[in-house]
Amino acid sequence: MSLIHSTALVDPAAELDSSVAVGPYSVIGPHVKIGAGTTIGAHCVIEGHTTIGRDNRIFQFNSLGAVPQDKKYAGEPCELVIGDRNTIREFCTFNIGSPGDRAVTQVGHDNWIMAYVHLAHDCVVGNHTIFANNSQLAGHVVVDDWVILGGFTVVHQFVRVGAHAMTAMCSLLFADLPPFVMCQGQPAQARSMNFEGLRRRGFSPERVAAVKAMHKALYRDDLKLEQSMERIRALSDKTPDAAPDVAMMLDFLGQVSPQRGIVR
Repeated sequence: MSLIHSTALVDPAAELDSSVAVGPYSVIGPHVKIGAGTTIGAHCVIEGHTTIGRDNRIFQFNSLGAVPQDKKYAGEPCELVIGDRNTIREFCTFNIGSPGDRAVTQVGHDNWIMAYVHLAHDCVVGNHTIFANNSQLAGHVVVDDWVILGGFTVVHQFVRVGAHAMTAMCSLLFADLPPFVMCQGQPAQARSMNFEGLRRRGFSPERVAAVKAMHKALYRDDLKLEQSMERIRALSDKTPDAAPDVAMMLDFLGQVSPQRGIVR
């Protein structure tokens, strides 16, 4: 029995694994590739140069691979690439990239993306993230692994969100959010670090203590960013187990734009 509903319109040039299921009235364009075990719900439109990996569950009424909301876009063959084992709930809109940047919008693996989420052109989303309902990313946003975005979070274009960070509901991000930081507000302000999330992910007490020390250096000791980075750099010697966490924080802070800064 075919797994493609009789009312679905799948272009003959599309490349779908034989195990892909497509629901009623969905439309799949000629440049789409979909891997094994992925299911497409009813009334979805998947178009553009879109590649979707294995074992994704895409619910009804999604629009994936439409052209970017960029007035400069002139039909270039930009891409949307989605990895494996992602859940994408209803009414999400993921656009392809734009020629002014990477030309690719990219989503990693094992992400939990709830209803009405928008990923604009050239966004990069890592692995194991959770986007609650109505999270909205403007163009060129980078979201690293294990990030949690609260419902109705809005992220300004070119902003970066570091690994293990978390936003409260209705947060508005105009600046980069460093790794591990929890924020809330309009505009968002740093409130704490995501300590409970780190413990649930197996961080040792020593690593959690190092994250606390990084929080103190960034937000409690009234230091300039360069001074905070020097304080954080010294933690590698004090807590060798946390050296990768320290390196990740320093790498993130080293790329912060002076015009944008970090969430304070």
